[in-house]
Amino acid sequence: MSTTQIPVEKNKDYEMNIDSLGSTGEGVGRIKGFTVFVEGALPGERILVKIVKVTKNFAYGKLLHIIQRSEKRTEPPCPYFKACGGCHLQHLSYEGQLEYKRQRVEDALERIGHLKDVKVQPALGMEVPWKYRNKAQFPTGLVDGRPELGLYRARSHQLIPIKDCPIQHDINEKVMVLVRKFINTYNIPVYDEKTHKGILRHVVTRVGFYSNQLMIIVVTNGDLPRKKELVSILRDGLPPLSGIVQNYQTERTNVILGQKYKTLWGSDYIMDAIGDLKFKISPLSFYQVNPVQTEKLYAKVLDYAALTGKETVIDAYCGIGTISLFLAGKAAKVYGVEIVPQAVEDAKENAKINNIENAEFLQGESETIIPRLSKLGVQADIVVVDPPRKGCDEKLLEAIVEMSPNRMVYVSCNPATLARDLKYMAEHGYRVEEVQPVDMFPQTAHVECVTLMSASSEAGKC
Repeated sequence: MSTTQIPVEKNKDYEMNIDSLGSTGEGVGRIKGFTVFVEGALPGERILVKIVKVTKNFAYGKLLHIIQRSEKRTEPPCPYFKACGGCHLQHLSYEGQLEYKRQRVEDALERIGHLKDVKVQPALGMEVPWKYRNKAQFPTGLVDGRPELGLYRARSHQLIPIKDCPIQHDINEKVMVLVRKFINTYNIPVYDEKTHKGILRHVVTRVGFYSNQLMIIVVTNGDLPRKKELVSILRDGLPPLSGIVQNYQTERTNVILGQKYKTLWGSDYIMDAIGDLKFKISPLSFYQVNPVQTEKLYAKVLDYAALTGKETVIDAYCGIGTISLFLAGKAAKVYGVEIVPQAVEDAKENAKINNIENAEFLQGESETIIPRLSKLGVQADIVVVDPPRKGCDEKLLEAIVEMSPNRMVYVSCNPATLARDLKYMAEHGYRVEEVQPVDMFPQTAHVECVTLMSASSEAGKC
């Protein structure tokens, strides 16, 4: 469609129907065939919209009025929902959220992976889809000249002071009250992203849902004044507190945690459990944020792995060893591979804590370690991958194809990169058997998946 044919103009109002939801939960519809994205609109609704931005191929609109309301629309319980960028779907019933997430996975497989007729199961949801997060991150900043902490407004770094968040653990409300008291009592300078001055940047909490342990991480741009006073305030106000850690992040970056930290009081880790296994969680460790749904996720990994006790398994991107140790209980041998040194040390410690001797953890890039294992005579029957949102490095997929395991189980937090990687594996001798979405992040547009792939007779042949 050429520029002269674009049927909408900026700052003009239009009526339109919403047909679907986009990748971040925004409503998607068309005006005379031209795609318009509208935040806050739901499929099945007819709305009045103001066009706020027009590009060559699509436009963005602001929802002005709902003419015909979706039956699945619900009232968001959070007063910050429309402003905060954390949640996308509180206005959609939970049943509707689960349907959307299953459809989003199916659409990505077809559109990006060109994979048709793949069985995508209904998303596994929660009985109570609130207060599920065991990790929270609160940035600091100035609001009307006052130091504050809270959450960022959607698509910006504009701070919104908040009192509570309905998807975070209840303890965070108390933490924010006490940190505000510390900042205001001792005039602690908060970080300014424009000038890169100020000391306190973020406050991060990690909670053990089953151990009831709490670790607080204060992220600073240099040394923190009044450390003893901070410790005193937090210890007196938070009975379940296990440790207070100062993390140093002096880079001009959006990455929250730096690599250096020191313990101000107590322990520099917490313990928690998934099923029958216990895990040590350090400040920099990756650990799934929804412990209730993690059990469902890992149960599905074990189901797809179909272990009999004779198999050798490689777990790429193993983190602190959570999936590896679940697999070890059913396999003959598990090799966990992880690039972050601290995570590997935690994984080894977690194996000792759980008296697991058939899991070995190796530090390095999976695409380097796996070929090295192959040269040493290690032949994996099953490979499990749980990469970050960017998906697997193609060199890793090449290495897996070269090793030619019977099955591959792919845990993904991004349907788009999952579909891309499954397309590669399908083109190199693997059949996508089934995908199971798991709702690890209720009220948001994010969805986790577990996928089973099996080797065909051509597996490993390019």
